[in-house]
Amino acid sequence: MSAWLQRQSSLSNSTLNLTLAASFGAITAATVILTTTAIRRRHATDELKASIPPLSSDHQAVPLNEFGGASRPTISNKEDERSALIAARARKGEYDEELILEQLARNRVFLKDEGLAKLRDSFVVVVGLGGVGSHCVAALARSGVSRIRVVDFDQVTLSSLNRHALATLADVGTPKVHCVRKRLEQICPWVRIDERNELLGSRSIEGLLAKWDFEVREGEEDKEVDWVVDAIDNIDSKVALLHYCALKGIKVISAMGAGCKSDPTRIQVGDISTSFEDPLSKSTRRRLRVMGINGGIPVVFSTEKPGEGKAGLLPITDEEFEKGSVDKLGVLPEFRVRILPVLGTMPAVFGYTVANHVICSIAGYPMDYRVGDRGREKMYDAMLSALQGLEERQIRSTNGQDTVGLRIPVSRDDVAYLVEEVFRGKSVVSGLGTRLALIRWRKPGGGFRVDPEYEKEGQKRIKLPLTDLVLMTKEEALRHEKLVLQGDASPESIYDADVLAQVKRRHDEEMAYQRFR
Repeated sequence: MSAWLQRQSSLSNSTLNLTLAASFGAITAATVILTTTAIRRRHATDELKASIPPLSSDHQAVPLNEFGGASRPTISNKEDERSALIAARARKGEYDEELILEQLARNRVFLKDEGLAKLRDSFVVVVGLGGVGSHCVAALARSGVSRIRVVDFDQVTLSSLNRHALATLADVGTPKVHCVRKRLEQICPWVRIDERNELLGSRSIEGLLAKWDFEVREGEEDKEVDWVVDAIDNIDSKVALLHYCALKGIKVISAMGAGCKSDPTRIQVGDISTSFEDPLSKSTRRRLRVMGINGGIPVVFSTEKPGEGKAGLLPITDEEFEKGSVDKLGVLPEFRVRILPVLGTMPAVFGYTVANHVICSIAGYPMDYRVGDRGREKMYDAMLSALQGLEERQIRSTNGQDTVGLRIPVSRDDVAYLVEEVFRGKSVVSGLGTRLALIRWRKPGGGFRVDPEYEKEGQKRIKLPLTDLVLMTKEEALRHEKLVLQGDASPESIYDADVLAQVKRRHDEEMAYQRFR
């Protein structure tokens, strides 16, 4: 027994010795490799440093600035420093009031002393400092708005210079908020610019729209935001901002799509519920609608129609599609991955239109321009009444049901939405845009009857999803009612393939938006 234990102990000691020897060898080898690599790296670094010529008249060097670029001691930089010092004093109130009033003399004559005083006491937040936002904020500052908070996460690029109001070639690579603040200090040194180099999102929005807290002067009261300018080109951030402002009762105006537009005479100001011929406005309106917001937000939009030879969004190449996940091409999630064609003049017109609306609103100046209203409310009411009558007629014809007090789950806003957004104001059968009516596309599976679930609660209601309705002329609707709703025909038996495909496209589009509800 003792001999066996001695053999096992000997074997264990041999295994341990082999393990230790192997570990020691591995550590030694790693040490040698790392040491050799470090020596080679140090040698390469020394060679690189030795290759750099000494400073001389032929070879000069300057330190890097905060953005990683060369900080050249130019006259421009000296002027910037001087402007910054003047602006710092001016924002503290150390600036001659007569000079300010002289600079604002034309506005003062136009808006009167009372209007200008309101403007100078205001606080405006501008979100987005691209082509639209930069022109807007420049106009606000030049007109007398004394507190401006600018919000943007982006930097100035070379392609920005065709439309940006304040950026120069020297600003390329710098944050847009810094560029805007620096230029406005040179133009209106008394204006306080609170720069926020941030991306607006659900977590940051409350802080970005909070009370004014930048360089608050002694005795100055807390100032709530008077107006918010939405100059964002990302749909998610835009909807989040507009939704928040609508819920909080904050005045906001939104700039819609200036891309692919070229006719300044087509630009209008109107409620978001009445805008048309604008894809960005349409998408924004639909997203807000499913959040319970149907209007009350002024927007600047263009009614210019696309046409032959006009600019359009360039398609993504087939090669990129074959790679898959084209959404990954964007710099940030949910941001567009294609270059939007923009004529440099159009964002400026949008920006000045937005600024004009804000300035006149704050100053109390009367604005009697048209606001994009189509004036079709009476038509929507008539169509809703006709739809109500149609449903009552069908229910009465089924076993003589009582329709007194019957309610349908469709509002005037729903009618306007179906007519303008889903069916584009044209009949699905003929494409005509006059004498229109809404009607069920198919006979309901359970027949025309009052919903028994609501009858238990003492109400008379029917089930009528918006995706069951189509838009036709009144004459087409009468024929459809006779053949489909009262008869035994199906839509497939009386309409051609083009009409059926059109209805399917419209209904599929509406169902896609129902997922937001």
